[in-house]
Amino acid sequence: MGISSPGIGSGIDVNTIVSKLMAVESAPLADYDKKSASYLAQVSAFGNLSSALGTFQSSLSSLTSVNSFQSLLSTPSDTSVMTATASSTAQPGSYRVNITQLAQAQTLASGGYKSTTSAVGLGNKTTINFSLGTVSGGTFGITGTQLGASLSSGGLTPGSITINNTTIATDGTTRSARLLADAINAKSTTTGVSAKPSATVSSATLFGSSGASTFGSVDTSGGGTYSLTVGGVEIAAQATGVAGGSGVSAASIDAALTGNTAVARALADANITVTGTAADGTLQFTNPDGSNIAIAENVTGSVTGGIGNSGAANIGSSTTAVGSITLVAADGSPISVGGTNPAGAGFTAGVGGAYLGAGFTADASRTSGNIVIDSSNNTLQGIMDAINKGNFGVTASIVSDGSSGTGATPNHLILTSSATGQSSTMKITLAGSSGNPPDPDLVSLLAYDPSGTQNLSQKASALDTQATVNGIAVTSSSTSISGAIAGVSISALKTGTSTLSVAKDSSSLTTSVNTFVKAYNDLNSQIVQLSAYNADSKTGGPLLGDSTVRNLQASVRRQMSSSITGLQGTSLTNLSQIGVSFQKDGSLTLDNAKLQSAINNKFNDIAGLFAAVGRGTDPDVKFASSTTKTQAGEYAINISQLATQGVLQGTTPLPAETTIDADTTWTVTLNDTVPSNINNTATITLPAGTYNPSQMATLLQSSINGVSAFSNNGATVTATIGDDGTLKLASTRYGSKSNIHIISTGGTDLSTVFGSGAPVDGKDVAGTIGGYTATGDGQTLTGAPGAPVDGLKLTIAGDTTGSRGSFGFSQGYAYQLNTLAAGYLGSSGAIASRTTGLNNSVKDVQKQRDAFSSRLTDIEARYRAQYSALDTSIASMNTTASFLTQQFAALSKA
Repeated sequence: MGISSPGIGSGIDVNTIVSKLMAVESAPLADYDKKSASYLAQVSAFGNLSSALGTFQSSLSSLTSVNSFQSLLSTPSDTSVMTATASSTAQPGSYRVNITQLAQAQTLASGGYKSTTSAVGLGNKTTINFSLGTVSGGTFGITGTQLGASLSSGGLTPGSITINNTTIATDGTTRSARLLADAINAKSTTTGVSAKPSATVSSATLFGSSGASTFGSVDTSGGGTYSLTVGGVEIAAQATGVAGGSGVSAASIDAALTGNTAVARALADANITVTGTAADGTLQFTNPDGSNIAIAENVTGSVTGGIGNSGAANIGSSTTAVGSITLVAADGSPISVGGTNPAGAGFTAGVGGAYLGAGFTADASRTSGNIVIDSSNNTLQGIMDAINKGNFGVTASIVSDGSSGTGATPNHLILTSSATGQSSTMKITLAGSSGNPPDPDLVSLLAYDPSGTQNLSQKASALDTQATVNGIAVTSSSTSISGAIAGVSISALKTGTSTLSVAKDSSSLTTSVNTFVKAYNDLNSQIVQLSAYNADSKTGGPLLGDSTVRNLQASVRRQMSSSITGLQGTSLTNLSQIGVSFQKDGSLTLDNAKLQSAINNKFNDIAGLFAAVGRGTDPDVKFASSTTKTQAGEYAINISQLATQGVLQGTTPLPAETTIDADTTWTVTLNDTVPSNINNTATITLPAGTYNPSQMATLLQSSINGVSAFSNNGATVTATIGDDGTLKLASTRYGSKSNIHIISTGGTDLSTVFGSGAPVDGKDVAGTIGGYTATGDGQTLTGAPGAPVDGLKLTIAGDTTGSRGSFGFSQGYAYQLNTLAAGYLGSSGAIASRTTGLNNSVKDVQKQRDAFSSRLTDIEARYRAQYSALDTSIASMNTTASFLTQQFAALSKA
């Protein structure tokens, strides 16, 4: 394209002309830009409005739930001793809590083994059953042997015995079981161990044996004298000159000890009791408090007869009966015994302890399970793995004590109950297969029964947390204590005392209401700013006259100005009653004094002003939830069918003892669905043995609840013995999905326990809410779709059908406003829809502007073409004119 220089030839300023013409033609572009700017300003304004409304909605979050208004503060004076939380059911007050013992799990340890992978036993198939329960009666400790003979005369030298690394104060005066026990008990606060002396009993053969007396008649005719004392009490005496048979004899001793004699009274005063007779050689003396009993024959001169002497000379005799002691650990911990002469106190140096005279009761609510050990897994490692896979409340590990060298056995199997609490004590029984006994080496390793054989050593006992609350003793299986104070859960951290203050959480409520008022005022200010008209500047906000903003403002004010209806038993129905009111400019003001008065006097009613709340006249009809479709109101409740549990009920009373054969397996299906789910069926193995009715119920409940597939689904059962002696298994779930079916697959048949009993599946609750047929699911009744009660969910408990009173439901301000705000916010809300429309308008204007700009290009090109052509024409005419002028000038000269 050639160089263009319009206007040079004609003198016409083509560029200026075209530019001015295009300026006129381009004037509508400013209108397009103005429209876009207006739309974009509205988009920005809606963004600001959305932010303010979102902040307002967030301020409602702490007010929409009824729980927010029922919270209480629990403040311990010593947080190192305990922490606590309080629910809405707690009662404000001050409580003194003294924690004296923390819950712990039981830990058992085996003896040492050289290898973790070497076989234990011969591999005979052995079923090992683990059950958890409670030890009752008896003690945990060490029973000592009879004290050393030298103790009665020389006592125990200092340092002879230590208990749990504490030296017991002994000396030459420590000459009896009673005195040694007193010395040990003086240190019990430090050691955690007390001592109980056994009764001191004289030798059973002192006066004879095999039913024959060896006490010879005393003869002092040779000029001697004789006396017999027991515990310092003279029970027989004979002066000189008395022939044998005429004085002291077995018969005379028995006569002195029988009835209300002076001798009998003196012995009683000395705390000594008498059993047996001298005549038949069974005479024994007992002191129940562990004091020594000295028995002495005092002789002068020539005497024959007496203890163990039929006719030979008696030169006198002396013997002292001594007792023994039992050490008792207060918390069931192992007891360490040491010192320079523990044998003198009747003990062997070392660490030990076992349950003594105790009983064991299985806990039916705890998991029970079996493992099978045979040649494929009869090693410490294999046993540990089998236990851990069992998932029945016991974990296993292997710990090395670090010993080494020839003959060292460092590896110990450690078993720990998974849960804490007194009912977590283990009982481990072993049974063989096919009529064969269990592998004896496995019995030596694992057999453990607190009421019997204890081949494992207890390293830590199963303990409950023990405490007092305002002087009332309470216990808990964990370090969490619930129920001692209604609505309060205490977490015990260590032993000690703390005062717990429970008070209404008025500060949080005050903060929430203040936040609500501020957020509303911020929202209102934003709405005014965005939609107001300034008369002075004659300008309006970007959303002036916008219907979305007007509707939002009107809806918010309308909801906040109306009264709350539908809730029974409340005196608060509007915001002004708690100090929240509108001002002339449309903002809210809060009278904090009035709010505090409402908190102090009507705390429980404030929830109904803000949250969705339901209350019924029947305490067993409880509010579960609602939806935005649920309408406020009072609705009659009528129940035609209560929810039931799936049960398997026995028809025959259980006998005093029920025998379960070896290899008994039952297939259990619990809470199955349609279609059936394989995870709802499992096979249980019942340990062989003989069980009373209570034990049978415990066995079944723990065996079923020990199935991990069931517990993972939250499926459990309860087993109970009825007044008629029959056994009932019940699923803990309610409704049509509650069921339990059992089939015998080996060993003892199901009918042995349940007779001809057949399973009965559970039923859902049925009834009406507000006259509308509701849908039942377990114990939950849900209001009918499309009805005013749509989405209202109630939990129906109790045992009454028919009318269950009325139920009031209300939607408080925060609940309503939250629902309103949700309708404006979000991807499908009114603000998003309006913003989308504005953005589309911006795009449309841009398209129109782009099209107009394209036309302007064509117009400019046309103008330039026209004026360029004119320029060319004028230039040509100017050239012709110049030529003619020259020609005319030349002619005139000629």
